Amino acid sequence: MTGTVPTQRAIVGELDRFDQAIIAALAQDGRMTVTDLAERIGLSKTPTQVRLKRLIDQDYILGFRAVTNLAKLGLDHVAFTEVKLSDTRESALRDFNAAVRKIPEVEECHLIASSFDYLLKVRTTDIRRYRYVLGEKISSLPHVASTSTFVAMETILDHDR
Repeated sequence: MTGTVPTQRAIVGELDRFDQAIIAALAQDGRMTVTDLAERIGLSKTPTQVRLKRLIDQDYILGFRAVTNLAKLGLDHVAFTEVKLSDTRESALRDFNAAVRKIPEVEECHLIASSFDYLLKVRTTDIRRYRYVLGEKISSLPHVASTSTFVAMETILDHDR
């Protein structure tokens, strides 16, 4: 398998039903105790702890976090920004990638196969703050040639919420 990327099926094939059950249970409730997790998946506590540690060590589970009510925190303005670069050589992409990670308002950044290069999900308090982030932060990122914005009016489905 040298030089190939494992398929999703191959990766899942490396995990047995208990590992998959641990991941599924924690994806629903990351605060679950190991005792509750063990009960849910049908193993005793010690083997569940061992499996959980292995899944974390092998990067199947990357971390745990709180899902917050962003509207209550005043962060319910979402805009999607298309970014076209003036240079798409590997060094330019690395420069852009490193710089965009430093903008806290950018919640997601995806390299896209399209007529533009990147799609950003930007979360701010309101359109005025978005305008500032776009004009002062995003537009000044390395190699940005142009941007285009789409403002979300309502979120219908968001698996992180």
